[in-house]
Amino acid sequence: MSVSSVLAGFAGLVERFADLLQPLFGACAAAAAIVLFTACVRLLVLPLSLAAARGQKARAALQPRIAELRRRHGGNPERLQRAVLELHAEHKVSPLAGCLPSLFQLPAFFLLYHLFSSPSIGGRANELLAHELFTAPLGGRWADALGAGGVTGGAGLVYLGLFAVVAVVAAVTCRRTRRTMAGRPVPDGRVPGGDGRRAGVAGVAGAGLAGPGVAGGDVPGLGAVGKVVPFLPFLTLVTVAVVPLAAALYVVTSTTWSAVERAVLYR
Repeated sequence: MSVSSVLAGFAGLVERFADLLQPLFGACAAAAAIVLFTACVRLLVLPLSLAAARGQKARAALQPRIAELRRRHGGNPERLQRAVLELHAEHKVSPLAGCLPSLFQLPAFFLLYHLFSSPSIGGRANELLAHELFTAPLGGRWADALGAGGVTGGAGLVYLGLFAVVAVVAAVTCRRTRRTMAGRPVPDGRVPGGDGRRAGVAGVAGAGLAGPGVAGGDVPGLGAVGKVVPFLPFLTLVTVAVVPLAAALYVVTSTTWSAVERAVLYR
């Protein structure tokens, strides 16, 4: 199957969603369809998110034993790493399993990115580029909005709204991450990943495609990452600014979903 045929099929799916939502959202139906599509993707990866939450709790239960391994093998990093990995294998816990929800979302994000970056699909004009969110074209970027009417123009205000949502969600995630990490120190002064594992992937995987990630305290050598991880969700602001508005809507919706999901699954 060619890339062109995949994009054409995906464009048809978005158009059908938009047609269904037209009576409720009018000219913003395509934007609403992208939000609905994002929700469908998040529901599909929900089993992976549940498994990641169980894995995080299992890793948390192993922290006392990992702390003991650090006391015993602190002078031998290679032996410590091997012992920690053996402990994870014994309890069937993978410190990388939490990345799966984010990884499985990447194809959907890149499909949206390419769909709303392509002037034509299958030899025909890409009609989706004519759709807007209020006055902001779904195929446009923040730079286009600034050039058209400035920060306070119609399209500029749409982006300011998206930036505000992302900033609030990132601030809440950062605060929750720092509180969790501060509350679970380990004997050598490093901290386990806590919610930072989840927040970190949000920034690294394209801002907003969040899920539990690698535990800084569980895997020797990654402890220093814990100092930076709480602030990674703010990278979502950069992503929203540089990708087409349709892809930015996916990111904002997914980021908000992740924040709510973490509050429920990791409470």
